Amino acid sequence: MSTRIAFLKGHGTENDFVIVPDPENVIDLPSAAVAALCDRRAGIGGDGLLHVVRSAAHPEARAMAADAEWFMDYRNGDGSVAEMCGNGVRVFARYLQCAGHVAEGDITIATRGGVKTVHLAKNGDVTVGMGKALLPEAQVTVAVGERSWPARNVNMGNPHAVAFVDDLTDAGTLYTPPPVTPASVYPDGVNVEFVVDRGPRHVALRVHERGSGETRSCGTGACAVAVAAARRDGADPAVTGTPVTYTVDVPGGRLVITERADGEIEMTGPAVIVAEGEIDADWQAGTLS
Repeated sequence: MSTRIAFLKGHGTENDFVIVPDPENVIDLPSAAVAALCDRRAGIGGDGLLHVVRSAAHPEARAMAADAEWFMDYRNGDGSVAEMCGNGVRVFARYLQCAGHVAEGDITIATRGGVKTVHLAKNGDVTVGMGKALLPEAQVTVAVGERSWPARNVNMGNPHAVAFVDDLTDAGTLYTPPPVTPASVYPDGVNVEFVVDRGPRHVALRVHERGSGETRSCGTGACAVAVAAARRDGADPAVTGTPVTYTVDVPGGRLVITERADGEIEMTGPAVIVAEGEIDADWQAGTLS
């Protein structure tokens, strides 16, 4: 990281990200550098980092270049690589719009979880096609202290364990990952959602995101929760042929999740660019080199 680096800061329902534009993929971003940038006290601060690269310039995305010009090289706040981030995709799309790379309407974005279709609406909302949920049959249990709950195993391109509880305080502090058993079901770790009911097809959650800790919002988590809630409530659009929509409250706001009859899931919510700037050269040399 020998060149000065431009950055932006954005959030989707307060799930916040450092955004690093790098169309030709020339900036070296090792995990330690990402963690330093995402540090809330010594860096810029964020739940994760959105590395903005043209698909054709990134070895993991070249095969998707014909379908999506831009690749979201997403990293967790600890610097680890992640498959997908639903809120991140919305903020990524908002950045592309603000930078003049795309306009209102439908666009595509490549991710490690596949190519995602995004709609930038005139009212400011961003809708992301999140793909289909996979529901592995493995039975899992989530624990907090001496208490434990059965959890639904849902994969949205990244793994989730969804536990329905009586009160969101049951989740504890979420400073550390809640133990999930059997651990062998999630060899690379898991995002854990604790969920309560707020009303008909209306739920609220708290989440521990793998590699980031508790966050104000998790887009893939909201989708996983909506699917888990629908199955718990006896609703399966693939069986009934009728789409099902859940309102999902997160600590940072509200997301609307729709599962269509073909299994495709759409997530709608806000995405905001807060600021932009340039990383200080002295800090960069001393911290990121």
